[in-house]
Amino acid sequence: MNKLLIIGASGHGKVLADIALKNGYREISFIDDDTSITAVGEYAVIGTFENVFGFDSDEYDIIVGIGNAVVRARMQKRLEESNYNVVSLIHPNAVIAHDVKIGIGTAVMAGAVINSGSTIGRGCIINTSASVDHDNIIGDFVHISVAAHTAGTVTVGDNTWVGIGATVINNINITRDVMIGAGAVVVKDIIESGTYIGVPAVKI
Repeated sequence: MNKLLIIGASGHGKVLADIALKNGYREISFIDDDTSITAVGEYAVIGTFENVFGFDSDEYDIIVGIGNAVVRARMQKRLEESNYNVVSLIHPNAVIAHDVKIGIGTAVMAGAVINSGSTIGRGCIINTSASVDHDNIIGDFVHISVAAHTAGTVTVGDNTWVGIGATVINNINITRDVMIGAGAVVVKDIIESGTYIGVPAVKI
């Protein structure tokens, strides 16, 4: 398909549009529930989320470009259940090992590195210059933020946000629904959901 709908008229969506261009899409439009937004740069906003279900599912690919993991998950799951073609977008300047598995709806930004043996779930964001080292298991709807890094053999649970510039050392398990603050360093397993900040990272 040459047509893509991006759910979420935001800066993140604008980055997705640029990746989509580099992946060969020729017609890119946005969907957003804020009806005051009529365009994102050169791209038109053509309806709200509910309007999506009036579009022909055979005509458009779709990706959810919303940062909030809970909202992103809810929207993507509904699209999948309605048999829409949810796609992943991978920047051509990302470095991804040949055996990496990437779930649908995931975005991998410029300069990101995903090393051998890793699995990335559905609806994830591997942001600009982030790195996921070997043998990681990254759950669904996880965000590895700009310049954040996970070392080898790390597991990150669903809906977790690893903040900008944060680091997770090797052999760490992080449960679901965790927020790791900017610049934090995770040096031991996180077994309780919540927000963690600092060096070393502690729950607040």
